[in-house]
Amino acid sequence: DMFNWQATIMGPPDSAYQGGVFFLNINFPSDYPFKPPKCHFTTKIYHCNVNSNGAICLDILKDQWSPALTISKVLLSISSLLTDPNPNDPLVPEIAQAYLKDRSKHDQTAREWVQKYAT
Repeated sequence: DMFNWQATIMGPPDSAYQGGVFFLNINFPSDYPFKPPKCHFTTKIYHCNVNSNGAICLDILKDQWSPALTISKVLLSISSLLTDPNPNDPLVPEIAQAYLKDRSKHDQTAREWVQKYAT
């Protein structure tokens, strides 16, 4: 179906998600590209900008959307979020706090989740 895609993002090297394979669903609204696609992770991930339902908190998927953005750029932005989380705009405040207060423990938990759910 042309309006529902599955995408794959590899965990970026030098990130806590390295070695992981993450699947996402991309759902295109009927008024795409004037409205952003709905993207969510179907692979569980320990990340302050992704909740337990896989919803992603990313400005370009909301108010910063532009019809000029390609799906390739969207996926690149999601991949960048794995390297550089945004704990100041979290979907999961507890994970954001862990990221800010004890980065090594946060990264260890993220790596454990990669092993458990994304390999």
